[in-house]
Amino acid sequence: MLNLIGILGNKTLKFVQESGQVFNLFFGILKNLTQVKKSRKLIFSQMEQIGVNSLPLVLIIAVFTGAVAAWQAAYQLKGIAPMSLLGGATSRAIITELSPVLTGIVIAGRIGASIAAEIGTMKVTEQIDALESMAIDPIRYLAMPRFLASILMMPVLAIFANVIAVIGAYLVSNYFLGLSFNVFFQSVERFFSIGDFIAGIMKTIIFGGITALLGCHIGFKTNGGAEGVGKATIRSFVLSAAFILILDYLLWMLLF
Repeated sequence: MLNLIGILGNKTLKFVQESGQVFNLFFGILKNLTQVKKSRKLIFSQMEQIGVNSLPLVLIIAVFTGAVAAWQAAYQLKGIAPMSLLGGATSRAIITELSPVLTGIVIAGRIGASIAAEIGTMKVTEQIDALESMAIDPIRYLAMPRFLASILMMPVLAIFANVIAVIGAYLVSNYFLGLSFNVFFQSVERFFSIGDFIAGIMKTIIFGGITALLGCHIGFKTNGGAEGVGKATIRSFVLSAAFILILDYLLWMLLF
């Protein structure tokens, strides 16, 4: 029993300590936002990596997300409500929940893990020490551009995902369920709320920020050579995905 209490206490202390380190990194990033002009090339490079290069994967996932949402909504509405409500039902689910969360998880897997691997490799090969020896702040040079690019590009990716997912839902509704263009999009227009759209965009900003923040933190704390980099990559994705789902629940209670 005492051993169990000791283990729980040790884990709790480690969690509190690491949480403090994450907050210190976050405040360090905020402090370095005054250096945006100086770091603009780094920021644009990360925006391309996070936004442009992630777009094809996000769109492929979005179109099938919309298609699955249409099938599921049709199954739920069958015998309960008219199928003319299908467009509104799927679009609200996509805009408020499916698009932000799935886009966030895709970015956590593609970008969060990449950030942890890149910075982790620099840490174990002492490149970060070299930056510090040249009086270059690693937070300004490595963390701030990735964090800022992530919170800027995630909403853009989510908007594209919303559009493509709704189109995917319409294609299924039209070709397999017999709903016309007018019926489907009149329902979308009827139930569309700008508040839902803004809430979904706010989610993506937070998801993008937490993904980049955790990726940078884990990268900076990497040790143990190539094996340590591999573990950091996995840990970054697992923690980012878990926090996205937890924050999604908390934000749902606050925003809706």
